[in-house]
Amino acid sequence: MTKTLAALTLSTALVALAAPAMAQNQGDWTVGIGVGYLDPKSDNGTLTGGLDVEVDSDTRPIFTVEYFVRDNLGIELLAATPFKHDITLNGSIDAGSVKHLPPTLSLNYHFPTNSVWKPYVGAGLNYTIFFDEELPGLELDNSFGIALQAGLDYMVTEKGAVRLNVRWFDIDSDVSLGGTDVGTAEIDPWLVGVSYVHSF
Repeated sequence: MTKTLAALTLSTALVALAAPAMAQNQGDWTVGIGVGYLDPKSDNGTLTGGLDVEVDSDTRPIFTVEYFVRDNLGIELLAATPFKHDITLNGSIDAGSVKHLPPTLSLNYHFPTNSVWKPYVGAGLNYTIFFDEELPGLELDNSFGIALQAGLDYMVTEKGAVRLNVRWFDIDSDVSLGGTDVGTAEIDPWLVGVSYVHSF
């Protein structure tokens, strides 16, 4: 009886892994909600006067909407609540903080698999909007650049998945103080996200 039960359990598990999961068909929509950890690169540039810039990391809710224009090929919009970053000069000078929004439009390819694991890759464009600079006279220009990502969905139901993904953004912002250009902040962050994604 024990051997029969073990064999039945193993067979059921193998069938579950081999069974087709949620298909990514033309005309489908997915909506995702989760949390993202945004980590700028360690060296964020040098401003006029030799001041080294450091921009710290932040964690915020993230949202995605994706429409499949072809089977397995989707156009995705990434949105988030505003990320807030503390800015430090020369490792010790507090330059206040700044907030930004990173709307990103990507074209994603989802690899067809016959399992509950569904990897994908994507590339697109990011427009970063900076605002609420705390230091008087400090202004960071908005940035436009490429964005790359890779992710993996684990199907928990026929229509729902837990998603882990990693994104990289090309974000360079011209910095001015009191109306005078003082250099460029090279932020170029990684975003690590965990989300629940539902298909319609």
